[in-house]
Amino acid sequence: MNAATRVFVPGVGPCVAKVVGERVIDVTQHFATMRDLCETPDSAFSLQMCDGDDLGSISALERNADVRERDATKPWLLAPVDLQAVKACGVTFAVSMIERVIEEKAKGDPAAVKAIRSQIEVLVGNDLRRLKPGSAEAQKLKDTLIANNAWSQYLEVGIGPDAEVFTKAPVLSAVGSGAEIGVHPKSSWNNPEPEVVLIVSSKGTIVGAALGNDVNLRDVEGRSALLLGKAKDNNASAAIGPFIRFFDAEFTLDDVRKLDVKLTVEGEDGYRLEGGSNISNISRDPADLVAQTINRNHQYPDGFALYLGTMFAPTADRDVKGNGFTHKTGDVVTVSAEGLGALRNRVVPTDKAEPWTFGISELMRNLAKRGLL
Repeated sequence: MNAATRVFVPGVGPCVAKVVGERVIDVTQHFATMRDLCETPDSAFSLQMCDGDDLGSISALERNADVRERDATKPWLLAPVDLQAVKACGVTFAVSMIERVIEEKAKGDPAAVKAIRSQIEVLVGNDLRRLKPGSAEAQKLKDTLIANNAWSQYLEVGIGPDAEVFTKAPVLSAVGSGAEIGVHPKSSWNNPEPEVVLIVSSKGTIVGAALGNDVNLRDVEGRSALLLGKAKDNNASAAIGPFIRFFDAEFTLDDVRKLDVKLTVEGEDGYRLEGGSNISNISRDPADLVAQTINRNHQYPDGFALYLGTMFAPTADRDVKGNGFTHKTGDVVTVSAEGLGALRNRVVPTDKAEPWTFGISELMRNLAKRGLL
């Protein structure tokens, strides 16, 4: 397996590291940033040729990423991206599209969901996987919904010709596996969004994949789509990890297209939720989503990480009947897939999560001091 991640080494700074079995090997002397590794013509081969110091086991580094129990004298795991922009696609699966429409119609009120879901499913149906966005069939459905006063902006990006692509988080703000993940304290209706994250070079080449959790505030975005930034971009609200699996002869984009992605939520109150789906249910091909993100109209000199959209939106009631699922502080969320490992994070309010203080200027000064620039 050709995989790499990032590790913070006390007294040194962030390091690019390759994953060899359970061990994590520092290769920063070969690649100062993950961006540099992803820009090589063959990232998997380039990684194979590198060697360096052993930083420890990936499980130990992940445990030390938890700020509550961190030994500040030992290394800890970071998100595996650095200078890449962090982008995300919305409404790329039929199940998430229906849930976004319901959020919009409910205007942030979870108690109104049941009746709205029934109404929408009568008009739209609950299986839109075979409907090709932008097709004549999609236009026919759009006309029907408009006639019934049921059209939504989420259906526009779900079955229309243009995908929804937005900026999920600032550069360097994503958290890795083992770290706290944040939910805004004003939100009372929210959920995890387990996703595959594609890693794309500045030339538009998809070089690998990772797992992601695109934390979502259903009540905030449901009030207005113009609140997308407030719903999506908060402290510790973007998790990526535990590593980037680079494409090679054994793992390709075709393998990503048929991945089973699983979700587990375990609460301190004994609550447990399990779910998941297969990425083959996606309504837009991953390569098309990348092409709609990077092209002659929009470039990314340092590449980007692209969340492909959530395949599973938990809807079962957690406490109050009719109010659906929402997070509680202390929930442990695990997103997993064969070949991509497991991304684990503990939920806390965003104002209680570890503050983000290491930005681009700090990284540049650090790399310069180490003689890596």
